Amino acid sequence: MSDLLAGAYLAKGTIGNVGTPGAPLATFSLVVVPSQHSVSGTVVITQAIQGPDSHIVIPVTGKIYSTGLGNYTQVVSLKGQYVHSVPPPGIGSFLADFDANLAIDNAWNGTGGFSYYQHNIENVPVKAAKNLQTELV
Repeated sequence: MSDLLAGAYLAKGTIGNVGTPGAPLATFSLVVVPSQHSVSGTVVITQAIQGPDSHIVIPVTGKIYSTGLGNYTQVVSLKGQYVHSVPPPGIGSFLADFDANLAIDNAWNGTGGFSYYQHNIENVPVKAAKNLQTELV
């Protein structure tokens, strides 16, 4: 059973243009298990403009694969759903989809994009957090 988590590590960082006023920013915290090609964790989307999409917390799962190509040595795909509430005067809530695709190096820096209810952000920087923990075990 312990072999299932062989090589597991924590990846934290951001997807988006940090410092650009009004730009949505996705912050991720993921447990990566390369031996299983799996990632899971949480993505938080924040935006300086107040509204229904200004702070969203999304549980995500996904896949990670090595590319063997150039500067981007890994590709990551993430998927998740969150409850989106309709702003007044509308009434109700529904499950909205979240997707992200990243092309990164071994340090989790690169380029990517993400989409969520009526928003598509493409070709933005992916930057690892400075205090990335190397091993969980």
